[in-house]
Amino acid sequence: MKKFLGPLLITAVAAFTLPVLAQRPENHPAPAHSEVGGGYIPQHGPRQHTPLPSGGQADRPGHPVAPHVDGDTGHWIGHTGRNDANYHLDHPWEHGRFPDPVGPGHVWRLVGGGPGRFWFGGFFFSVAPPDVAYCNGWLWDSDDIILYDDPDHPGWYLAYNVRLGIYVHVMFLGS
Repeated sequence: MKKFLGPLLITAVAAFTLPVLAQRPENHPAPAHSEVGGGYIPQHGPRQHTPLPSGGQADRPGHPVAPHVDGDTGHWIGHTGRNDANYHLDHPWEHGRFPDPVGPGHVWRLVGGGPGRFWFGGFFFSVAPPDVAYCNGWLWDSDDIILYDDPDHPGWYLAYNVRLGIYVHVMFLGS
């Protein structure tokens, strides 16, 4: 019996500590602020609807033509309102809700995958089909991201890429 409990205990401890290890340690803060990306971490999720300009143009010179957070104002550019059919789900949260806290105090390091299925800390996600083109510059094995609740689209989270300042809608697939 003792031979059985040793490996079982090691497995249990590993299962509970791996998600914590995937987070950025407190003694490694984000890099200095820049206008978009470059380590800027928004202190909250979107609070207003600011669609991207039409015609494939940036909202300001030097900003990406993608949903992003303006580091000077904290505005989530490209976030659409509740009536956006692109993010309607007939069965929100069909895989459950992400079990860990979300927001600026929880930075996660991507460890593999791509837009169709990526993971960190033993958790799996997928990017919303309309947002796939916005994450083609992501480093799926090393970028830091922060998850925020999407206040307008039930069943979706917003994954903010700290390096690029770009965010996309993601669905939790489970662990």
